[in-house]
Amino acid sequence: MLFKTERWILAGSEFEAMEIRDERVDSGKAFDWGRASKEYARYRDIYPEEFYKKIVDRGLCIEGQSVLDIGTGTGVLPRNMYRYGAKWTGTDISPEQIKQAKKLAAASDMKIDFFAVPTEQLDFPRESFDVITACQCFWYFDHEKVMPKLAKLLKTDGKLLILYMAWLPYEDRIAGASEALVLKYSPKWSGAKETRHPIRIPDIAYEYFELEDHEEYDLMVPFTREYWHGRMKACRGVGASLSEEELARWDREHRELLDRIAPEKFEVMHYAALAVLRLR
Repeated sequence: MLFKTERWILAGSEFEAMEIRDERVDSGKAFDWGRASKEYARYRDIYPEEFYKKIVDRGLCIEGQSVLDIGTGTGVLPRNMYRYGAKWTGTDISPEQIKQAKKLAAASDMKIDFFAVPTEQLDFPRESFDVITACQCFWYFDHEKVMPKLAKLLKTDGKLLILYMAWLPYEDRIAGASEALVLKYSPKWSGAKETRHPIRIPDIAYEYFELEDHEEYDLMVPFTREYWHGRMKACRGVGASLSEEELARWDREHRELLDRIAPEKFEVMHYAALAVLRLR
């Protein structure tokens, strides 16, 4: 994985860019979540209540626990689970994502510590956390570096919770049509063609953890046309990687597509998955 930090001006706004290239992701096409952070903050807080209940029912991320959320993005997981009483820390490689996370948490008077740092470079004291969460981000990491680091950061009997949710393009007409348009502009986008499956755990993880539990289940997620458009714009194959010109064309085509095929309000079929790994 290669990444570099620069100052960019996009659509009249200056931001600190964290461009990432990873041959495992989109065949190495560069992407930067900072470019989509405003849309991400507004449109990707979409997990239904059942998603969070599955976590709490397992006794995770609750009062009395210290939790680290890696790849936190705009802090969706810690902000939505703050009410359950855990002490949260969130980290992300993108300074712009962390900027949005801090802004949203402060607006709700939530005391969450957010830091812009790659997971491979985490430097918290040993045994700092009861739980470490990774939501919608686990495949991005250099697992050879990250797994031993996470093991050191967890307390005795600590848990690593990996979470994921994706639309099902072969079963949902709107999701399938939107995905096809993303692929028109980003043919190497590797986030497409999703089907149900357990979260894939790299072999290196089992040197430090044991798989304690996993579950895969279906969810229907409500959207309006505007909200679904924003959610798609905030994906890696669109807002995080397209040029301004490409993004403008995609924006126009996607709005026209939704006007043709989608009612004002609808639900999109997703599946969710979780995996709980216990420290050896």
